[in-house]
Order: sequence, then structure tokens, then C-alpha cells
Amino acid sequence: MKKTAPFLLILLLTSFSVQRDETIIDPNFKGGEWFQFRIHYGILNASFASLTLTEEKLDGRDVYHVVGQGKTTGIANWFFKVDDNYESYFGKEDMKPYRFIRQIDEGGYTKDLEIDFDHSEKEAVVTNNKKGTVKVIHTPSGIQDLLSAFYYLRSQYSADDLYKGKEIELDLLYDDDETFKFKLRFLGRETLNTKFGKIQCLKFRPYVQSGRVFKEEESVTLWVSDDENRVPVRIQADLMIGSLKADLNAFKGLKHQFKIVAD
Repeated sequence: MKKTAPFLLILLLTSFSVQRDETIIDPNFKGGEWFQFRIHYGILNASFASLTLTEEKLDGRDVYHVVGQGKTTGIANWFFKVDDNYESYFGKEDMKPYRFIRQIDEGGYTKDLEIDFDHSEKEAVVTNNKKGTVKVIHTPSGIQDLLSAFYYLRSQYSADDLYKGKEIELDLLYDDDETFKFKLRFLGRETLNTKFGKIQCLKFRPYVQSGRVFKEEESVTLWVSDDENRVPVRIQADLMIGSLKADLNAFKGLKHQFKIVAD
């Protein structure tokens, strides 16, 4: 179970569409944006996860600073307590990650990492505060961290040319071992009934590793709002034991109007 939370966070935050533009376009988000997700494990209201975006400076560079937090609540704490904190600092001009922080406590499994990216040298320096070690990892061009990927893709990709079966890949680094190749496939469009009303969504099938956490490679489905915001609306996953569902619970500070389908 210790690998469940990172995989689910990846799937919640990575709202992919297609047709990359090599030039940075006007971001479809702004400082002050905030999301909260309610996560259910079976019949239990297991936890909440949130994303908070601010505009700051890092080593003299203008950056966005995003903080992702996840905690179990109520009865779920008796089964598997989670208290996670993820942070990313990425450039306002180039959308590249410059620092990533991962501090987690998942059922007693803990990590405390800080990753500093050097894009000119194509490497990342990983400081493991728990073990007191420093490691250099070689990275491919276009590397993103777990959180920066969400914002990068929201601004760099358009849904205009989406077609069923279209696949996209992205290199991520969020741990102290090596880069992770994340891939998903576009399934089509679907309207979801939510607490906010009916929302037109883009539907994706992320590929995940089967056998440890998920039942099969195609055990997960992700829905993203089909508007200029690209908000993760829902995720469902069949796990080795039980099932999981996460829904958008609250939001504020969106740059564009959140579209609700009229009845």
C-alpha cells in the first residue's frame, strides 16, 4: 500500500490533452488558484487532497509555488494513516521545475526528499533528508516533477485535435531513484453529474503498473473538465483490494469561468 498515494496523486494532478506547442502560451491558471478533492475508499470517506498555487521568487527567478497536501480522515486513519506534503517551484516563463519537495508519512512509511533541477546540465540533485544522502540523477529534456507536470500540460497542450486512442507520454521525477515514464490514452468525452452540476469532461485511461496496487494496467479512469481550466473532476480506480474514487469537492481562484452544462 505504500506506493498507492504517489500513483493516485499523479493521476489526480496530471490533466493531459494533446498537440504540443513548443512556445509557452498564456497560462490558463493564476496565483491564488485552489482545489480540494474528496477521496473515497469503498464506502469510507477516506481522505482529502488539496492544491494551492501562489506566485513567488526562488533564487531571484519568478516562479509559481504549488503545495499539494493529502490526509486521511476519520475511520480511514485506523486502517492506513496518510499525511503527505508535496511542493514544486516552477518557472513562470518556461514552466520548468526548479525545486520539488516530497514529505510523506503513509502508514508509517516515510520520506523527506528535496530535488533541485539543473536543466542546462540535464541532471537533478536529490537530497534525502531522512537518510542524510545526496544523489545526482541524469534527466531527459522536458523533465517535469509530479506537480509541475499538471500546470505545464494545462498551458502547453490543446484539446482541439483529440481523437479516441490518442496517447501521450511524459517523463517525471518525484523520487530518489530514476525518472518515471507516465502514459495515458484519450477515451472520448463524457458528461458527469457532480455536486456542482453537469460538467462536460475529457475522459482518459492512464496506464499503471498492475499487480501491487492496481488490478490491471488499465484499472484507472480520469475525467478532466473540457474547458479552458482543465480541472481534474473525477478519478476511479480498481485496486488489488477494493476500489477508490476521488471527486472535486471545492475550488476557487480559477482564471476562466468553470463551465456547467445546462439541463
